[in-house]
Amino acid sequence: MAMRTDKVIRCSSPAVSYGKVLAGLNIPESDVRKTQEILKEVPQLADLFLNPTVAQQKKTDVIGRVFPATMQNFMKTVCRHRRMDLLDEIFAAYDRCLDEKGRVIRAVLTCTDAPDEEQQKGMEAFLCGRYGADRALIEIRHDASLLGGFILRVGNDEYDWSMKGRLDRLTKALGG
Repeated sequence: MAMRTDKVIRCSSPAVSYGKVLAGLNIPESDVRKTQEILKEVPQLADLFLNPTVAQQKKTDVIGRVFPATMQNFMKTVCRHRRMDLLDEIFAAYDRCLDEKGRVIRAVLTCTDAPDEEQQKGMEAFLCGRYGADRALIEIRHDASLLGGFILRVGNDEYDWSMKGRLDRLTKALGG
């Protein structure tokens, strides 16, 4: 199960506040994802929303025509408060709120070969036990330079069981 990695978010930023509000609005997650998809597929929308020479009413009209009905008031509020430049961070904060609510931990596994199903379930069980989560989502990245093994990252924690890491630690221990 490959998922995206967490983005770094400042705890006191306005984006976190908006993300928490969005998570509390009980908008279907599918509508939030559709909004993200639209913004990604039509980058000209960001230009329109960030352009100070475009009238607020025109921006509001576009929001009303383009986004899911359940997201329109939220998007209009973000636009009216000139925070559209924070949408990526807002959505990341929203994801974090959903993760906390659902007790989900996210990790990045960097490896030379993808783990088999049993190995992945073992890592998920380790993460759930270690971090008190009900569910673990692991994004898998491939890196041949590790020479074998893997590196598992969760937030600021890193578990390095790669051959490259072991060789580096051995070299350091030998004074090299």
